[in-house]
Amino acid sequence: MVSMILKMSAVTGVNILLTYVLWRFVKDKKMTIWLRILLGVIYGGCAVLSTHFGVNYNTMMLNVRDLAPLTAGLFFDPVAGVIAGFIGGIERYIAGTYYGVGSYTRIACSISTCLSGVLAALLNIYIFKKKKPSAVYAYFLGSTMEVFHMYVVLITHRSDMNMAYYVVKICAGPMIIFTGIGLAMTSLMIRIMSGEWHKPAHSKKTEDIPVSQRFQFWLFVVTTFILIFNLIFGYVIQTQTAVQNSKNVLAASIKNINGNYGRINGTVVDISDITIKVGSSGKYEIYTEDGEIVYGDHVGEKVDESIISKAKDVPSGETFTADVLGTKSLCMTRELHDGNTILVSMPLEEVYEDRNHKTYETVMADIILFTVIYLLISMLVQNIVVSNIQLVNKSLNKITNGNLDEEVSVYSSSEFASLSEDINHTVTVLKSYIEAAEHRIEQELEFARNIQESALPHNFTFPRNDFELYAAMDPAKEVGGDFYDFFLIDSNKLCLVIADVSGKGIPAALFMMRSKTAIRSFAETGITPGEIFEKANNTLCEGNDANMFVTVWMGILNLDTGHMICANAGHEFPVLERAGGDYEYYKQKHNMALGVMEGSHYREYELDITPGDRLLVYTDGIPEAINEKEEEYGLDRLLDVINANKESSQENLIKYIRQDIWAFVGTADQFDDVTMLGIRYIGKDADFEAVE
Repeated sequence: MVSMILKMSAVTGVNILLTYVLWRFVKDKKMTIWLRILLGVIYGGCAVLSTHFGVNYNTMMLNVRDLAPLTAGLFFDPVAGVIAGFIGGIERYIAGTYYGVGSYTRIACSISTCLSGVLAALLNIYIFKKKKPSAVYAYFLGSTMEVFHMYVVLITHRSDMNMAYYVVKICAGPMIIFTGIGLAMTSLMIRIMSGEWHKPAHSKKTEDIPVSQRFQFWLFVVTTFILIFNLIFGYVIQTQTAVQNSKNVLAASIKNINGNYGRINGTVVDISDITIKVGSSGKYEIYTEDGEIVYGDHVGEKVDESIISKAKDVPSGETFTADVLGTKSLCMTRELHDGNTILVSMPLEEVYEDRNHKTYETVMADIILFTVIYLLISMLVQNIVVSNIQLVNKSLNKITNGNLDEEVSVYSSSEFASLSEDINHTVTVLKSYIEAAEHRIEQELEFARNIQESALPHNFTFPRNDFELYAAMDPAKEVGGDFYDFFLIDSNKLCLVIADVSGKGIPAALFMMRSKTAIRSFAETGITPGEIFEKANNTLCEGNDANMFVTVWMGILNLDTGHMICANAGHEFPVLERAGGDYEYYKQKHNMALGVMEGSHYREYELDITPGDRLLVYTDGIPEAINEKEEEYGLDRLLDVINANKESSQENLIKYIRQDIWAFVGTADQFDDVTMLGIRYIGKDADFEAVE
């Protein structure tokens, strides 16, 4: 026994080691037809070697031939499994038919090996969906395949059942166990190597367990319980039947012996020459009161005292169990007219032989039937329930991700049809609510846009001719976070402001209104830009839970002298053109944006503007505008467009810039608000022609 276990373990280990090497070789390779054939030939060769180099045990040759095609089909490729199965199966039939290698079981072994490859291929495709089965499933499949192997041995030898049962009795246990262990260890090894194995102690949450897995678990538990109960019940019934049948045989044997034993015309009949059978291997003895056997199979010997004692305690015609001359047997006795006693016995092995044979066959048939039903029901649940649930979830994922035009169309049953209709109806109602809400929001945003536009100055005509000014804002959404402003602080001081609030939409628009109001209110007091920024910054920091901020450029221009005091709170550099020259970026050090840190101080810088000079300020939505190729508009392009149209009026210059931006962006979405403010200083006494 120990030697057999060690040898079978070694053979199984060689198969696992080969799979380890092959898996390392093919795991990252594309499964071509030639690779499939190669794997099929290799594992087919393993099946052939297993036929010729089996393990000798009690005159039987044990092997794990079916392990090779199962491994090829389940863990590598279905085609490889079929090829391996047919190579091993056909060679097994040839070896048994023409070379006398296991000729008694050649048909059963050939069928089992061929079917192993086919079954592995079908399971790979339809049950496991090209995924690797767990170690538990692998053990179950490997063991069941060997059960089928043994069952075919019984089916193909109905005329010689005693020999067939002997073969199954010797081979079934080792081959079933080691084939199952080999496939389970292979599964565990490959799942670890591919990173799919999870520690058994790591229990999944209920919501993470697929419904198919829960169904299969309870199907396995319930079906196993039913089969075990049926087996036990059948075993008890068959045991009672076997005892009753044997009792009838023993009673008939006693009657037969008694009929041939007695006195005819006063002469004692000698029955020693009469052939009397008790079953197929039972015995009869006629013994005297002191236990000496006078007729039967053991004349001259003595019956054990325990038998004599039991015979006296048990009523005539009833059976009892006793050790008859070294053999555990079912016995029956009857006292004869001359005082002797007839003892008929049948070995318990014969009594329960039919029961044991039927139990073997029933267990194997039940396991095979259970496996077929389990796999079919699992496949039906997968195709009818799980697959449709996955289709519904796929559509629901699209719907929840915003695609409300997606329609659930699973009508494989009344339940799924009802579910599909309910979901589609819900989406239709939801779309109507969304459309109504969008319409209401559009109206409110339109109202907000009108309010925001009305807050920006749009009158670019002043009752004076010492400067020319124009501005424009194009929000990225219905409302924006950019703003511009210009106003006279007194008769000769013009305040210019352009700003960009962090973010977009309604929050940016609200913060923009707050920033614009604060800056203008402080500017109208007559203080300098640096002081205006300090006060506005402290105001905006109060209650700024959303941590919003605004970048601002401000310049206060003395229209009499052209002297301008400026401050830049993190904003883009202005573009300045001296009369007769080109526009260039005027770069000064930035201050911190407003609303970031309370108590911040802001530097100013001075700029002297001469008649004919032009100044353009803008927000970062221009250089950061992106086209379909995700290319940025950039500062260089902006400067080129400005200089190409520098002789235009401020209004036309800004229009040309906007046209170039939209031509560059094309069909891409507007990334940010686009705002510009341009001024041309003419001076009080200058005489310049009007610019078109």
